[in-house]
Amino acid sequence: MLLYIHIPFCDSKCYYCAFNSYTDKFHLKHNYMKALVKQLKFELEYVKKENKKLETVFIGGGTPSSIKHEEYEEVFELIKPYLEKNCEITTEANPNSASEKWLLGMKSFGVNRISFGVQSFDNEKLKKLGRAHNSKSAISAIQKASCIGFNGINCDIIYGVEADSFESLKKDFDTAFSLPITHLSAYSLTIEKGTKFYNKSEIKIDDEELSYEIFDYINKCGFTQYEISNFSKAKEFESKHNYGYWEHKEYLGVGAGAVGYKQNSRYYPKKDIQEYINEPIKYEIENLSKKDIKIEKVLLGFRSSTGVKIELFNENELKKVQDLIDEKKLILKDDKVYNQNFLLADELALYVIE
Repeated sequence: MLLYIHIPFCDSKCYYCAFNSYTDKFHLKHNYMKALVKQLKFELEYVKKENKKLETVFIGGGTPSSIKHEEYEEVFELIKPYLEKNCEITTEANPNSASEKWLLGMKSFGVNRISFGVQSFDNEKLKKLGRAHNSKSAISAIQKASCIGFNGINCDIIYGVEADSFESLKKDFDTAFSLPITHLSAYSLTIEKGTKFYNKSEIKIDDEELSYEIFDYINKCGFTQYEISNFSKAKEFESKHNYGYWEHKEYLGVGAGAVGYKQNSRYYPKKDIQEYINEPIKYEIENLSKKDIKIEKVLLGFRSSTGVKIELFNENELKKVQDLIDEKKLILKDDKVYNQNFLLADELALYVIE
């Protein structure tokens, strides 16, 4: 079982961000963490009742580093009895707010993996994206995390932004690879409703060839692609938490706007921070049908190295799968089918299960 904890506070709102995050609610931080603890206690009762363990923990946002490390102490005390040995515990962080004190504090609680929302090392591009940090602070934050002793360090880079070229992105990747990172997430810019970039379609470029060039270059630099946006320096540095999602494992979703998944149902705590503080265990429930789950397993399996169990497909779908194997678009190994071109994942999945 996985645990996701959502921190909805940010120093600034990036122009592309559609996550549940706020820049004007800092006065609610302490009460928010108290409510989060209340919900966490409730969710851990399920873990206890089912006699399960937490395989991974992921603190995301928003900006987890916008909360003082002391505020997390009770969270870690609560989850400690439920953690598997060598549990992967990740926190996201912003280069500006991930001070040495904060990093040391989080490491003392057991956090062993950190993910920095760098997005670019080009200061002009950072301004265009609405990021609050600069290249120097991003480099410094990664170096500090390494010196402190985090086992895994991820760097997020965003591409497909107006004026991006292979050469400009190569500079970003070269800077990232010159630093002590063990994992890279390279995301294509998406324009979503409710963001400052909405209705500014010119800010995004769609260039499939550029994506292939980028992926090829990252692989040549020694980082292996294991999902459409994720690359790791070695197998041991792949995100176990993300793998859990792709394998359709159960996960607890704690915090305003988080999502949880238990017993074939998704649950959604309140998104509004004040409403969440008032009622942290009031959820909306979405029951998933067998068909829903099957579609998700195929889509997620084709966009990652997880693969899809062959037993999942019916007779008609197996014929289509065989067609794709014959065309060398899928491979069959140990009763699982794997897609080697993640950019075609959605297209292949829809062809098989439509």
